Amino acid sequence: MDSLEPKKLALIRIWQILKDYSDDRHPLTQEHIANLLEQDYGIILERKAISRNISLLKEAGADIESQKGGCYLAQRDFEDAELRMLIDGILSSKHITAKHSRDLIDRICALSNRYFKANIRNIHSVNDWSKTDNQAIFFNIEQIDTAIERGRQLHYDYNKYGVDKKLHKSSQQYVSPYQMILHNQRYYLMAYSEYWGNMVFHRLDRMTNMSILDKPATPLRSLPGYENGINYKDLSSTMPYMYTDTPENIDFIADARIVDQIIDWFGRDIRIMPTEDEQKLRIHLKASPQAMVHWALQYLPYVEVESPDSLRAKIRDTLQSGLEKYQ
Repeated sequence: MDSLEPKKLALIRIWQILKDYSDDRHPLTQEHIANLLEQDYGIILERKAISRNISLLKEAGADIESQKGGCYLAQRDFEDAELRMLIDGILSSKHITAKHSRDLIDRICALSNRYFKANIRNIHSVNDWSKTDNQAIFFNIEQIDTAIERGRQLHYDYNKYGVDKKLHKSSQQYVSPYQMILHNQRYYLMAYSEYWGNMVFHRLDRMTNMSILDKPATPLRSLPGYENGINYKDLSSTMPYMYTDTPENIDFIADARIVDQIIDWFGRDIRIMPTEDEQKLRIHLKASPQAMVHWALQYLPYVEVESPDSLRAKIRDTLQSGLEKYQ
């Protein structure tokens, strides 16, 4: 320890030591706490003084338990299992860069003790996960929040990956922002395109050069279909791939064994009816036809779309086009 701290800081430093070094498997004796006080903070304190400070912390509401072998901090703001879930969420979030992921995980680890952080190193390396290269993601989030709060339009460049595996500008966007939505491990901005005159869902990790315009945003409730605001439940089930075409009533036959996947994709507000074949089900739901083409192809061995005819024809044309490539 390069410099000594005054003894009046002992109370908060003992709290910090219990937070950093203790749990029910690692209780600390008063002697151990005294050694850590001197080692980490240069504070020399007698055991009786340490005992008094622990009593003061308990009186202040700290959940400090005693057992044979010492005492430990029993209750924290987050359980270790909850912190692991947060870290797993960051690791699997493709819209967060590797650098930001490491920084966030380090800060989450600081909410527990050092034993937790040591175990976390064994989960996964951040660099092993597919991550965006866009460093502007958090700046974009702040800008979007501000624009929504102020009721202003946004301008940004929208980018796509090229053959060089780098983002390249594909268009300029002028939009009225309404909401950010996390969907399929991607962050989307739900906004009204002032140029195209329709709702769009743009990925935050594809946006660069964002700025807030001094133009009022188009009110959401003035748009057809949004007179009552956003129905998030319908939104997530009708647009599994975030297409912006108008949802339609769709009927299809599906193998009964994939009903679990169907509910995962479209939610429980769907109609499931039996058929003459006990192994088949008839499903009725409302969804984006464009998204349904991709979904039906993904589950091609298990699903047959019955209606509308236009969707059935689109799937048939797509299959024929694909078959020609493999003949």
